[in-house]
Amino acid sequence: MAVRDNSGAVLDLIRSAGIISRVELAQHSGLTEASISRIVKLLIADGLVAETGRGTSTGGKRPTLLELNRSARHAVGIYLSNYRTRFVLTDLSGRVVAHSESPTGIVDHRRSEAVREATTIISALLTAAQVSRESLLGIGIAVPGRQEVNRYLQSTQPEDWTEWDWASIQQDFAEGTGMWVSIENDSTCGAIGEFWISRAPAARDLAVVTMASGIGFGLITDGDVYRGATSNVGELGHVVVDANGPECECGSRGCLELYASPGRIVQRALTDDILAGRLALSGDAASLWADYERIAIAAANDDEGARAVIVHAAHMLSVALVSITNILDLERVVLTGPALDHVGALVAETVRAELAERAFARNVHTIDVRVSDSGRDAAAVGAASLVIHQRLGATRRDRAGSSSSTDLSAAV
Repeated sequence: MAVRDNSGAVLDLIRSAGIISRVELAQHSGLTEASISRIVKLLIADGLVAETGRGTSTGGKRPTLLELNRSARHAVGIYLSNYRTRFVLTDLSGRVVAHSESPTGIVDHRRSEAVREATTIISALLTAAQVSRESLLGIGIAVPGRQEVNRYLQSTQPEDWTEWDWASIQQDFAEGTGMWVSIENDSTCGAIGEFWISRAPAARDLAVVTMASGIGFGLITDGDVYRGATSNVGELGHVVVDANGPECECGSRGCLELYASPGRIVQRALTDDILAGRLALSGDAASLWADYERIAIAAANDDEGARAVIVHAAHMLSVALVSITNILDLERVVLTGPALDHVGALVAETVRAELAERAFARNVHTIDVRVSDSGRDAAAVGAASLVIHQRLGATRRDRAGSSSSTDLSAAV
């Protein structure tokens, strides 16, 4: 059993190293060379790892090198958001081999329709990448919102989310696709995906802000995903930025999402009749995302009014992030999510400047603020990587021992 328990961590070490010897695996994992030999033998037998030439001798026999057989298994990641759905197919290394996007999201169709659409798109991804269904480990789904006792709750749009509880999503996707299904919060998946994609030692501590229909925050510290007491960590959108602000649907006042979410950005733009007319904003709830994209594209093209609206939202985001960085002493913040498709550079520039001016430790170290290189894929890649971890054993109990957490430390 111990061999199986450690095989996921060893597999991750091989994945992150690219090419590595058994001796190096023992050094990095803390396991004995005998344990490493047994685990590697098992991984080779499973087709997950292959021997590839010999390394340099340091005195004695040249070591046999190992590498991941990345095409041996695959996973599907789905980012199921309000207004669109992102699909990725990854290999065992987390590399995206095919991706697709649907312009519909949770508010556009019922759960059964989402399952049917997902089944069709997954089949198309497998065909495009020439990957067999038999190599799939399963499907990971990233979803927004609040979790309570493994159920999915969303207080801000009950009419759209009534049937979207976590257990039903997981069950319906499993039954509809015939695959193993895992489900996780989108902010957590965004952080995991960014961590997985970066693969750099400098990324062991990482904060990721996900900008979609709402605003989420994922945190990785020393290679571990931080989940909080009930897996509800990361609701950056409900950090108060104005104690005397308007009432939020979550029950608080002055929450960040009231100033910086796409919906509120559209509302602010609509108060400027000239801007709204110039951009042909409809103001209809059904066209919210289309209106937001018109504003974002105009801002990217130096429309003064549109830029002012986006910069105001970025300023309010900065207010929240100053508090977060002061509490956590962050050195690195990555911005990701579909709301940044056209304005990522503008938002990052604004946040970077304000943190440099207002963060408590600004004279001690700089805070690196950048837009994710993964585009829209981070949350979906994170969901797929969770499948790989969970199916191949790279999970462990968290430090408190009360709930399961994903240990990503071997990934760097």
